[in-house]
Amino acid sequence: MYRFLLSRRWLIALLIALLLIPTTIRLGFWQLHRHEARVDRNELVARSLAAEPVPYDTLSAAPGSAVPKDLTWRPVTATGQYDPAHEFVVRKRTDSSGDKIGYFVVTPLVLADGGGTVLVNRGWVPSGTSAADYPAVPAAPAGQVTLTGRLRADETATGSLKDRAGLPDRQFNLISTAQQTKESGAALLGGYLELTATEPAPADQPELLPEPNHSDIGPHMAYAIQWWLFTAMIPVGFVVMARREAKDRRQEAAGAEGPAVAVPA
Repeated sequence: MYRFLLSRRWLIALLIALLLIPTTIRLGFWQLHRHEARVDRNELVARSLAAEPVPYDTLSAAPGSAVPKDLTWRPVTATGQYDPAHEFVVRKRTDSSGDKIGYFVVTPLVLADGGGTVLVNRGWVPSGTSAADYPAVPAAPAGQVTLTGRLRADETATGSLKDRAGLPDRQFNLISTAQQTKESGAALLGGYLELTATEPAPADQPELLPEPNHSDIGPHMAYAIQWWLFTAMIPVGFVVMARREAKDRRQEAAGAEGPAVAVPA
């Protein structure tokens, strides 16, 4: 009855099904791992933001040092004077609503008592009339200030963030201490500070960046379940199609035999 399964068409269909099953299983686990990574990231951010602020140079103690993953988003403090001569902006950044494109304003802060220099992301400003022009930026406070912010690691080139040469003066695509060390010659401490408060408070400043979202777990678990449901449907679908084929063949065979003819006595 099911000898048709040995036909070329059905053997190819069976091979495709056997290949799809492990593929969809792996895709499900891929989404599961993305879900777990998102949950771990949210927990890290929540723990970091709840920690007490500590001096910046106690967490990023050497020029060029990388910020450990478990210290990102930690509240930090820093006291010193801004170096507006080496201020720059970072292109293609959105405001807190995510709707407007503009720039991040990054100004080096020379720490008091010779503690080194740290980059400070002072916040967001809108784009000017032309992408080639330096945007209107509120001046950094003069004199000694004490800052509070979130510790961030240097940005690296990714799919959405790409380093590119030939940009207008003092405009960059990344916040990178290595890049700015070459530009300014200053020995910058690793990572940078994402500003949340300044003492004394300035009269005007860029729009401060909001805390990162650490409650949204994303759709990855739902996607994982969908892939595994699809995995279960593959053999079920193959069996259903095979049974339907067998039924159609039986009906065709019965129709070919024709109706029974009564023989007169």
